[in-house]
Amino acid sequence: MSVPRSVPRPIVAVRALDCALPFVWLSRGWRDFTRAPAASLVHGVLFALAGVAITSIGWGRGPFLAGSFSGFLLIAPILVVGLYEVSRRLARGEVPTMRDAARVWIDGGASMVRLGLLLAALGTLWVALSAMIIFATTRGGAETGSGVIDFVRQFVLSPDWLPFALWLAAGGVFAAVVFAISAVSAPMMHDREVDLATAALTSVRVVGTNPVTMTVWAVLVMALTMAAIALVLPIVVVVPVLGHATWHAYADAVDCSGLAPRL
Repeated sequence: MSVPRSVPRPIVAVRALDCALPFVWLSRGWRDFTRAPAASLVHGVLFALAGVAITSIGWGRGPFLAGSFSGFLLIAPILVVGLYEVSRRLARGEVPTMRDAARVWIDGGASMVRLGLLLAALGTLWVALSAMIIFATTRGGAETGSGVIDFVRQFVLSPDWLPFALWLAAGGVFAAVVFAISAVSAPMMHDREVDLATAALTSVRVVGTNPVTMTVWAVLVMALTMAAIALVLPIVVVVPVLGHATWHAYADAVDCSGLAPRL
């Protein structure tokens, strides 16, 4: 009796990237934003409303708000998948519509759902770990019901800087892991018929092959996102620009010529 052999997972070619390319991706992202402002702004507004909702719910619970908001940002790559479709159609010379962006959520496929669940699980794990670090290191100093101002004073600005540094280090590790597996995996699965494992491994290889370039890209994404959150209103523009730019990062980084395209 013959034993069925598993189909080998394809090894997708990745390209070496110049360290100046992240700035090019941003310029292309802005170009796509200006060419399809309606669909882009809808994503930005929805993202801003979600942030407002999280802030409103967690405002009186400072320790949980820090983890919840940063956890929400960890799943951002899957939340802007409609923008990848907009950029893909623009690259083909088509005129994308709101319907095109909305259909992505209906036709996303099982692999995209699995990525969403994976990022959601990682985000939830980070929220729990964040709260645990805060409660354990402050010895109850940052109370569950304390507001944001009290939380900042007791934890962020505390003379004992070690707990906050530990929290930042743990968050950095989580962010690095999520960035490595999601840098190009979501747009890749949207564009090609690949499973989650192939897309995630390809994303990790892109980051490993181009550590300087992808570090520059990660820093730009983080800096622009934090600035937009601090200023509130710019987030409705920054988020879609970064979403479009992520599509162009994928297009430059991954050679998918040998993979079947998604219709």
